[in-house]
Amino acid sequence: MNESGERIVVGVDGSPSSHQALRWAARQARLTGASLQVITCWEFPTSLSWLPPNPSDFDALRRDAKRTLEQTVADVLGDDPGILIDLTVVEGQAARGLLEAARGASLLVVGSRGHGEFTGLLLGSVSERCVTHAPCPVTVVRDVGDHGGGDPSYKTIL
Repeated sequence: MNESGERIVVGVDGSPSSHQALRWAARQARLTGASLQVITCWEFPTSLSWLPPNPSDFDALRRDAKRTLEQTVADVLGDDPGILIDLTVVEGQAARGLLEAARGASLLVVGSRGHGEFTGLLLGSVSERCVTHAPCPVTVVRDVGDHGGGDPSYKTIL
């Protein structure tokens, strides 16, 4: 736990929007003294084969997800972000994993669009589901590329 007892949850999927969300959430954690729980979710791709998956496939996917999460946090926040960070890898659908992690959190932070098929939408399906069902306030951070420069724009839904 941290001094304030507050916890901010942020979802990261490798997209530019999630990188902006991570930067924003880390800055908010520094300002409020909160800890930061950085979550990535993964699912076994069912389109790979009609054969049942091998357990080693799950282990490899889990390891890859963890390695990618660690690298993303290091790339985005550097080696010493100055806040308490918990890295969490969740097997399952992204919105469900984020909503479960948000229980007891002071804030959930998500990007506006991730790696979904409909990248032209203003609000992605995961962020829309989080805004609709979260047990805490949600901040949706738009990527800098969404509006042309400077700091990312954001909207907090209480």
